[in-house]
Amino acid sequence: MADPDSKLSKIPSSGFGPPSDNWQPGFSEIGIQLNEVTFVVLDLETTGASPQQGCAITEIGAVAVRGGEVLGEFSTFVNPQTPLPSYITNLTGITDQMLEGAPLISEVFADFIDFLERFSDSGNLHLVAHNAPFDIGFLKAAARESAKPWPKYEVIDTVRLARLVIERSEILNYKLGTLSEFFQTQTLPNHRALDDVKTTVEVLHRLIERLAGYEVFTVQDLKQFLKRLPERKFKP
Repeated sequence: MADPDSKLSKIPSSGFGPPSDNWQPGFSEIGIQLNEVTFVVLDLETTGASPQQGCAITEIGAVAVRGGEVLGEFSTFVNPQTPLPSYITNLTGITDQMLEGAPLISEVFADFIDFLERFSDSGNLHLVAHNAPFDIGFLKAAARESAKPWPKYEVIDTVRLARLVIERSEILNYKLGTLSEFFQTQTLPNHRALDDVKTTVEVLHRLIERLAGYEVFTVQDLKQFLKRLPERKFKP
């Protein structure tokens, strides 16, 4: 079963000061400073590219952070009830044997929503993912499969944010591994959910630092800033 870990700890960042990050606020969030926002950064591993193609989640990782401080972690395997393609095992190192005793998505989804709700009391919880349409698409499919509603949290795509604050001339592409190298993150992405989340947290913090140069300090500031790049499915 999922094992949320609420131990306070730190994920490396080179500073998480007054300028911080978020987008599309509710009315109660307009003036909230970004370093006061709770971000749940998440990542999934799956059996393939799309739930519409019958692919399923095999691993969920998430870290809740606010002001650079880790508030909790969530990590679990998920039994997809189907053999893994060999290329997925080669990519992630996850094997069928590792997933045999894992809970089903219906069990995991309820635990994951409980984890999110632990940090939603303030009303300013935002989800973050790298190439967010991929992860959120799978989670919405999991919600339907579990006969549960998908919570209407705002979502930040770090691919989208990176495209706005890092010039194309500065970087080869916006893949997580490339951004990790660009920012010299302490945690390296390895196609395992929790490690990729921790890398994304570091990348998020560094992207937030760059927002200061655009005078982006609040949720409303970021909402306006992100309008410069219309939301769509980005190719990292």
